[in-house]
Amino acid sequence: MIRLPAHAARAIARLEAAGFETWAVGGCVRDSLRGAAPHDWDLCTAARPEQMQAVFAGERVLETGLKHGTLTLLTDGGPLEITTFRADGGYSDGRHPDGVRFVGHVQDDLARRDFTVGAMAWHPERGLYDPFGGQTDLQNGVLRAVGDPDTRFQEDALRILRAVRFASQLGFSVEPETAAAMRRQAARLDCIAAERIREELTGMLCGRFVQRALMEFADVIGCVLPEVTPMFGCAQQNPHHLYDVWEHSVRATGQVPAEPVLRWSMLLHDCGKPACKTVDGNGVGHFYGHPKVSREIAAQITRRLRFSGEDSARILLLVEQHDRPLGDTDKLVRRRLSRIGEGRFRDLLAIKKGDAVGQGTHPEDIAWLYDMETRLNRILAADACLSLRQLAVNGNDMVSLGLSGPAVGEMLRALLDAVIDEQADNTRDALLAFARARMEEQHDE
Repeated sequence: MIRLPAHAARAIARLEAAGFETWAVGGCVRDSLRGAAPHDWDLCTAARPEQMQAVFAGERVLETGLKHGTLTLLTDGGPLEITTFRADGGYSDGRHPDGVRFVGHVQDDLARRDFTVGAMAWHPERGLYDPFGGQTDLQNGVLRAVGDPDTRFQEDALRILRAVRFASQLGFSVEPETAAAMRRQAARLDCIAAERIREELTGMLCGRFVQRALMEFADVIGCVLPEVTPMFGCAQQNPHHLYDVWEHSVRATGQVPAEPVLRWSMLLHDCGKPACKTVDGNGVGHFYGHPKVSREIAAQITRRLRFSGEDSARILLLVEQHDRPLGDTDKLVRRRLSRIGEGRFRDLLAIKKGDAVGQGTHPEDIAWLYDMETRLNRILAADACLSLRQLAVNGNDMVSLGLSGPAVGEMLRALLDAVIDEQADNTRDALLAFARARMEEQHDE
């Protein structure tokens, strides 16, 4: 039993009172049947666009989608997209229908949808309408294309990545004919806008079942991320690694929090390894310089997929620094915190944890990283001085000592280093004395 929210039930009742059959459709029905709260509610109706306008005259509506039969009704319960029953025309660009044709029955509308689990409709009185077996597929955790799968993916190639995203987020298996068609049509993804590819891949990477999806559909992922294909089957031949570069990266990706930047960074952190691989006389693999090469490859990807400047900068920093030590003493940790800040430090710690788990060889490394986190929390709890603004002196104090220009900043940074290294207490008197002594030393030189 699906419980429609009041604003959706009222809209259905209003359209049907005017004589137009109306249903809740798509993802809201799918999510409700699997016990998840829908993000939004979509309706489809026999009413044509001008008839919807008449029914909701005087209400707050957005009419930007009317030429495709969609009106957005703005309600106190949230926006409702209401669309006329329709069938799509040809898809000459492999993404959008060239036109739409309004039809008279909900089944014709459901037949144009991508997967059976999203091709169901619900009515508060008539109940579930499921002409393509979506409820059975939902219960069995199966993702199946509606009708001929090749046709569905030829119409809109982005559906291929949507299938991988659903597999990652919901843990569904992809029905064999649907999976085969995804691979046959994957080359069509080159016509999809970079932003849409990034959105689908990000949703996939943040899924609970991302490891399974990445391993099963690596070849599909390689069609939109060709830079990662050298990782496939690249043996590491190294006592620190149990898996090849791709499987290691996949396992590591699933071990970091499902935050987009962390997941992307983990997927790409070793993408430069194949280009850097050497094997010594003992048959041991080495990957000297791979963080820098990985960063260069990651930069190509973030540019092409049009990541924001902020997300790109975070990803590139984490990829480049994933192999650098964070420090095994309080002094070294304070130094690193001072340079990169708490946020980036915690990001790198998460990346290092994922990397260690993904290696599958040395559990003691994971325990050491948890000890590092304890050290970090202790240092932060002690409110250690880690930045210039936390110093007990400022630029005016340096000017009063006779410094000017760049020498002011240089002295403040020297004082911060002294506090971090426990060479001076963070008190005004101690820092002024340290600064005077340093100035005298420089004068004597």
